[in-house]
This record gives sequence, structure tokens and C-alpha cells, in this order.
Amino acid sequence: MTEQDIEEALIQKLSDLKYTYRTDIRDRAALEHNFRLHFEALNQVHLTDAEFHRLLDSIVTPDVYAASRMLRERNSFERDDGTPLYYTLVNIKDWCKNTFEVINQLRINTDYSHHRYDVILLLNGVPVVQIELKTLAISPRRAIQQIVEYKNDPGNGYAKTLLCFLQIFLVSNRSDTWYFANNNSRHFAFNADERFLPLYQFAREDNSKITHLDDFADAFLAKCTLGEMISRYMVLVASEQKLLMMRPYQIYAVKAIVDCIHQHRGNGYIWHTTGSGKTLTSFKAATLLKDNPDIDKCLFVVDRKDLDRQTREEFNKFQEGCVEENTHTGTLVRRLLSEDYADKVIVTTIQKLGLALDGTHRRNYKEQLEPLRQSRIVFIFDECHRSQFGENHKAIKEFFPNAQLFGFTGTPIFEQNANYQQIEGEQASYRTTQDIFQQLLHAYTITHAIEDLNVLRFHVDYYKPEGKQPPKPGEPLAKRAIVEAILAKHDAATAGRKFNALLATASINDAIEYHALFETIQAEKQTENPDFRPLNIACVFSPPAEGNQDVLQIQEDLPQEKADNAQDPDRKKAALQAIITAYNRRYGSNHSIGEFDLYYQDVQKRIKDQQYLNTDLPHDQKIDITIVVDMLLTGFDSQYLNTLYVDKNLKYHGLIQAFSRTNRILNDTKPYGNILDFRQQQEAVDAAISLFSGQSGEQAKRIWLVDKAPVVIERLQGAMEQLGTFLQSQGLPSAPEAIPQLQGDVARCQFIKLFKDVQRFKTQLDQYTDLTPEDRTVIEQVVPTETLQGFRGVYLDTAQRLKEQRDQGGCKASPEVQQLDFEFVLFASAVIDYDYIMTLISRYTNPTPGKQKMNREELVGLILSDAKFLEDREEITAYINSLEAGKGLDERAIREGFERFKARKQKQQIVDMAQAHGLESKALQDFIDNTLGRMIFDGEHLSDLLAPLQLGWKARTQKEQSLMKDLIPLLHKLAQGREISGLEAYEQ
Repeated sequence: MTEQDIEEALIQKLSDLKYTYRTDIRDRAALEHNFRLHFEALNQVHLTDAEFHRLLDSIVTPDVYAASRMLRERNSFERDDGTPLYYTLVNIKDWCKNTFEVINQLRINTDYSHHRYDVILLLNGVPVVQIELKTLAISPRRAIQQIVEYKNDPGNGYAKTLLCFLQIFLVSNRSDTWYFANNNSRHFAFNADERFLPLYQFAREDNSKITHLDDFADAFLAKCTLGEMISRYMVLVASEQKLLMMRPYQIYAVKAIVDCIHQHRGNGYIWHTTGSGKTLTSFKAATLLKDNPDIDKCLFVVDRKDLDRQTREEFNKFQEGCVEENTHTGTLVRRLLSEDYADKVIVTTIQKLGLALDGTHRRNYKEQLEPLRQSRIVFIFDECHRSQFGENHKAIKEFFPNAQLFGFTGTPIFEQNANYQQIEGEQASYRTTQDIFQQLLHAYTITHAIEDLNVLRFHVDYYKPEGKQPPKPGEPLAKRAIVEAILAKHDAATAGRKFNALLATASINDAIEYHALFETIQAEKQTENPDFRPLNIACVFSPPAEGNQDVLQIQEDLPQEKADNAQDPDRKKAALQAIITAYNRRYGSNHSIGEFDLYYQDVQKRIKDQQYLNTDLPHDQKIDITIVVDMLLTGFDSQYLNTLYVDKNLKYHGLIQAFSRTNRILNDTKPYGNILDFRQQQEAVDAAISLFSGQSGEQAKRIWLVDKAPVVIERLQGAMEQLGTFLQSQGLPSAPEAIPQLQGDVARCQFIKLFKDVQRFKTQLDQYTDLTPEDRTVIEQVVPTETLQGFRGVYLDTAQRLKEQRDQGGCKASPEVQQLDFEFVLFASAVIDYDYIMTLISRYTNPTPGKQKMNREELVGLILSDAKFLEDREEITAYINSLEAGKGLDERAIREGFERFKARKQKQQIVDMAQAHGLESKALQDFIDNTLGRMIFDGEHLSDLLAPLQLGWKARTQKEQSLMKDLIPLLHKLAQGREISGLEAYEQ
């Protein structure tokens, strides 16, 4: 089918769904006229032409978030006679009663933009969905990139017309259909990390995909369904000013809870795997219940104080002031008794709730709550499988007979794992999640999430000491051997410290011992080898409670730490204080054991802020490994945590929860979560996968676990052979130096696609911790290091040129170039940073014997092969070429010399730019210095800069555009990642 055939078939399908097909709306004037008719009918008003144009001026905005709020709210407008008009753009009380129309081939002509849009859906005349149709099997990521590029075009229709109200973009080639939310540019862009926008495929309630465009239209674009998707299941995140779409499984879970309450069908639980966005699901359920007059209260209940804070912050991020802090149990009781609408949704801990219902408490909160006994209260429990939940469940059911209880869990308790506890103690009153909550309302397992690319698979390495008998399952190795193994494998596991790791230990005593061992062994290695780069080690475990209610509350969900702290608490306290003191010394902080929660929060923040390209956070401010016992093994998420070292026995839900700390998606440089197990727990892993996958053992393992190294090596070999075959077909040898000889865009694009596969497999293998010497030999034979580096360099050079061609040529660029997805992030090494390069250059000039040195060509090749230096590669290369080997410059002299070299080159660039545009070089230099000094781009100063040219309006506009085309890249480069306020208007 041609693209036109697909378009005609979709319009026919939408007509069958009772959309009105408007063939008469093909331009901006017709779109606005149609909107005016619908607006006047909905609001029962007749506007004068002047009023209508003022209305358009007041509602059309480049701010997607502001437009989205306006779409959902009642707004006001001052009429010509000074009276207010209160209006809505659509029927917000009943979205099904809006008029639904479909238009196609709309052309929007603005100042510099002449886009034509395939299909647009209108609600009450307001454009809310844009559908782009493709005939090629184009990458969904590339489809998003194209829409991002359209939105970034100068003078585009998205910012200056009614298209500012678009909520959803949809891309389909008829057999494959994807959709994603509109957003402002800071949430709708591809940054240096290539972290892509959330991209969705719709699914049925059983999580099976709906990909064909006709089926998707039936399931998603039916009139009332689309109205519901926009009004109910998109969330406006106030704190970040962005739009979020709920995923299909989140929608089904919310509907299931709401229906269960509406039909009085008892309790229920939602099995949604860790990392699937449980907080958003529970927030949406809570907000829908907040508006339900049949419900008196909705309580979202978590296990411990840090999750209480985390959940409250997340809820308030979605909607400012949504929930308040319950500083203590008395506050919780007051808010339970309050009839204020703001107190209808409450986030609290299970411990505070337990105290409130404890009739023996000295303040007798239970008696105070007596008026609520018959109220209809909904309890939503986070991670509802906790062992202490049984008694609380019983107390809630006895005191609130009309209550309905709902639980969320990523790892339900089944009969197989019901009796497992991390330490000895009383069993819960109820054995399984189903015993407590009666019925499963919706399931979205880790198997579904992996298949949907919402979380990563796992690579599990069961460590065996070389030349020794492997220990029995569960048997610990010597700690020194484990530390040595971690130090040997950490750089590989974490992609050269781009990511960070947790070390899970069996007890507080073990954690203390590990912390000391890392310090001792790393000091020894530094003495032996001055070039050894020590890891930054942190350690966190809860202190002895000593009556502190906050700590007691935290430890309710930390059974091992609670038990450990009961033995020799003074020693534990002294050790933790020493650990915090060492932490303060390293990071310049001022934490103390008395304010443990602040220390704990700081550790979490550093783990989450591990951005390898973030120049504001140098390596000495990051954490490489955090030693833990129970803390951080549940409920903690970080995209930059990819590795778990295991020296404790794990089983069933505890094992899955711990493993799942590593599998949050970032981009292609994080292909899986890495597990290095020092206790030979393969049987426990297999049992947990079998239990929580909903699949048979071997089938589940194929989904959950990455392939063994030999399989990936075979794929790497196949990718290299494909690249070689292609180059031979072009009459060229399979060598990096052949690539510049490729003729035409088609051939160059084919090289980009083929070599990306090579690099992707190599990236995956680089992070395997269980490669044997034989594996490494085979990999080196398949793609020698020097050859790989050479190909990486010509890839970056070719990709950069093609990207510039696409950016400058727009739709004039060849179809092959337009459809290309470059993925520069695959070619950026975390190990090879600016500091490392300066050190290597210093060694190159230093005649000191015994220092490992690179020659000039090797140094240049290293820089050319790393995407991190795309902006500076020419300058660094030119600088190296200006230096003499053996001249004997130290690192400081090298750095200062490079800064002077760069400054001279930039000054010359400004002189050349001024000359090219007929400006005084000093005036241009002053303008740039002023912009960077204030980090504000001032349009008036730009006018002053161009004033001496004495140009007319049209010529001045052309000159401004020509100058800005050269000036914007230079300003971005000189700003070094910082945002220049006001510049975005000229970029658009």
C-alpha cells in the first residue's frame, strides 16, 4: 500500500467510528473558522471578529503544558464591552459529547514553515491528535526524531497556531503503530545521553499488543475512548510542566480498582512488576477516588518513612499540594477526621496507621477515630506482601467494616514463598497475597515489562574463584577475595564507571568489615601502582534505634538490620559514625548519625546523579559502590545503577526485588542489569524466575536473562561479516580507511546501520563480567581493538556529516539520510574523559622512562573514536599535532596550553565570522562575552549589533537569520552545556 492508500483506509475507518470527515479544512483559515463555529456553539455566544482574533491571541501559545491545562479547564476572556466570558474549549464535563472530526493534508503556512500534516483529529474544532503515516519500516525512534525536528523548525505551526493544543502524536505504517505525548522542548528532545521519549504501543487487558492501525483505531481512537484517554489517562506533571501518558496496563489497573469499588466487590490486588510506574498508577486511582462522592477517604499506605516521603513527593510532583506530610500519628488522626477536600487523599505509613488503631496507646487515637467507624474508606497498600501486614489488616477490617483494601505488589506472596522470611520471627497472619486481598485485579509481570522494553533483562554471573573448588550454594567466600574480584571486574560491569553498583551483604557486621577492607586493599593497590584509580565506596545501614521513632519506623521493613542492631548496638553505632565521617571527608558534607535520614537521602541522590556527561558532578563527587544490608534493596530506583554484587542469601521475592534495582532503562549503553553473585545461587534464581514470570522455567529464562557470551560473540562475528560483505560489494576492503571512499548517501547510510550493530554487540560484551580468556581472544580476533577504534572514528565522522546534511537540507536530504537514526551515545566512553585525555597528552610529551605512552597517531585515533569529543575533536587533534613528543610538559602545562590554544582558535573564529557578516570583530566579541556573562540572549543587543549596517527591515531579517545560523552553534559550544535564556526563540 502507498502512503496515500494507508491514509484513505484510516479515514474510512474513522468515518466508520462516526468521526465527521472534513474535506474542506486544508489550511489555517479553514481550521480557525471551524474552531470558531464550535466554540460559539459550545459556549452559546457570538463573538465579533475582533473578539475572536483576541481570543486566538490569548489561547495560542508555544507552551504545550499551558495549552494542555487550558484544554482541560474553565477559562475567562474579556469581551469588547468589558464583561467577562467564562468558557471551555471542549465539553470538559462529558468528553464523549464533543464533536469529533478528522481532517487530512492540512497545510500550515507560517513565517518560515510550510508543513503538511497527514491526518489530524479534532475535538470540538481543537486539534488534539496528529497521525503521521509511513510506508517504510521506519524506526519508531526516528519517527519521533522527525516530529521533534518539525517542532524545532523556525516559525513552525505547533507554536503559532491551534496546533499548540495537540496532545498525542501517532506514527504508523499500518502494521505497526506507536504513540507518544506532546511536550515542551525540554521534555521533547534528544539530549546528549540519547534518552528517548516515552513511546507506547497500545495493548489489551491481557497485555497482548494492538499494533495494526485498524485494530488500534477500534481500541484507542473510538470517540469516547479517545476523550477518556486525554481527559482521564494523561497526567499533567505540575512540578516539571510536562505531560505523561499512562501505559495501557496502568489504565486497566485503575479501571479495575474503580469498578471494584463502584460494584462493592470486596478487596483486590494489582500485580505490577517493579519499575512499571506503580506510583503513577496509584496516584491516578487516588485522584479519581478523590472526586468520587461515595468515598469518604482514600489512604495510600507505605511501609517506611523514606517511602512515605518519596511517594508524597511523587504525588505532589504530579499535582502540587496533592498531599501533605503527616509529621506524626496525631497529624494522621487529625487529617482522617477532617472534612476538608484537601485531606481526602492521605499518604501515610503502615506504622502510623497501626498506632492510630492501637487502643492501648496512651493518647487513645482509636477512640478519637470512632466517628469514622462506618465510613467508606479505601486503603491502597504499596508492596502489600510485608510480613508485619497481617495484624494491621485484621485491625483495619475490624475497625472499618465498610473499608475496601487494595494492594500493589511487584512480587506477590504465593504458597511457594509464603513461609520464607529473611530472619527468624513470627509468621504473618495470612499466608499469601490472595488470602489477604481476595482477588487479582490486573497483572503485568516482569516478563511483560521486559518484552515491552520497559525494564531490562539480567546478566547473572555466578562467580567461581580461579583454580579453586566452587563453594556450595549459599556458602560465603572470603571477603578479601570478593573485594579483589569486584575491583578487577567493576570497570567492565559498569561501562568504565559510567554506572554504579550496590554490594548486598548478609549483616551489618559484614557491611562494616567490607567498608574497611575496600579502604585497606585500595590503599595497598595505590602504593603498588600510582596509576590505580580507587573506587568511591559508600555504606549505609540503619543505626540502633535507641527509642528514635523515625529509626524504629524505618527498621520495620529492615528485619536483618533491626535484629543486628539488637546485638552490641554501641559497636554498630561507632562503626556507622566512622563511616559517615569518612563520607563527610570525601564529599565535603556535614552529616551525623543523629540526623541519619539526611545522610541516607544524600547517598540516594549521589547514586541517582551518576551522569557520566555531567560536568557539574566530577567523578570524585560520585559514588561507585554502596554497601548495603537491607536498605536500598527495595523501592529504590536509579537509571545509573546497573550492577548488584551479592554476598547474601536471597530467595523468591527478596531476590527479585534486589535484582530489580539494576534494570531501569537509560539508553543503548545500558543493555541489561548486571548481577555478580558470590554465593552460587543459581537454583534460587531459577526458582524465583519460574515463580514470578508466569512462564515455564526455560521459556522465562530466555526472556529474563541475556544470552551467554559465546552466543553474543557469534552475533558480533556475524555483524562484522555483514559489514565485510557490504564493503566488498562496493569494491572496497573491510577496513576503516575504506569508508571515506564510499560513494553516495545510500552506501554511507548502509555503513552506519551495519556498524551500529557491531558496536551494540561489543557494548554488550564489554559489560560481561564472566568473559573467559578464550572469549577475549576470540573477540579480539573478530574485531581487533585498533580496527574497532578506526571504524568508530570513521563512523562518527560519517554520521556527523550526514546529520549536518539532514539538518541543513531538511526534506531535500535523501530519504535514506532522513530515516537514519545515528545513536552517537553508543560511541561515548565513560573511561576516556577530558581529564584522561589531558593525562595521556602529558605522557606523550613526557620523556620519563617506564611511563606507558601512546604515539601521536594512537592518541588522535582515540579522540576521533569517541563521541564525547565530537565538538572538540578538531581542536584537541590540532593541539596534539602542535606538540613535540618528549618535550617534557607536565599535566598542568598541557591543560593551560590547550586552553590558550583553544582561546586563540575561538578568537579567530569570531574574527572570521564578523568578517563574513560585515561586522566589527570587537563588537561581535563584546556581544558574545555579554551573552555568556549573563547567560541571556538579548534581542535588543542583537539589533544594536546589526544597526551599523543600516539595513532595511527585510534585508535585516535575512542578515539576522544568516548570522544566527553561524552564531548559535558557537554559543552552545562556549556555554559548555549551560542553557542560555532567550536563545530558544531564535532556534525556533
